[in-house]
Amino acid sequence: MDKFKKILSLVIFVPLGIILIVLAVANRQTVTLALNPFRPEDSVLSVSAPFFLFLLLAVLLGMLIGAAVTWWSQGRHRKQARVEAREAARWQNEHKAVVAGRPASRQLASK
Repeated sequence: MDKFKKILSLVIFVPLGIILIVLAVANRQTVTLALNPFRPEDSVLSVSAPFFLFLLLAVLLGMLIGAAVTWWSQGRHRKQARVEAREAARWQNEHKAVVAGRPASRQLASK
């Protein structure tokens, strides 16, 4: 299974890397990103950089936003997993106490 993941990542990441390198080489000209829609010639709110840099930053920003949204939307599942892990640990401690022949501690049950 580990070998399959390695091959799959190579099949995905090698072509993606090649595409990004080709884009970077093909889009080396400097462009200006104007952040003021009413006066695009305003140099205070504009940034000049090679076009591929803007492309890579857009991809990176999209990946970060997607990761944050995924992490946020799965929060309830992580909370449920923490609650169930605590409950399983409490049951395991109670089971060990019963097997050992002593009653389970009430302090553990109240947590």
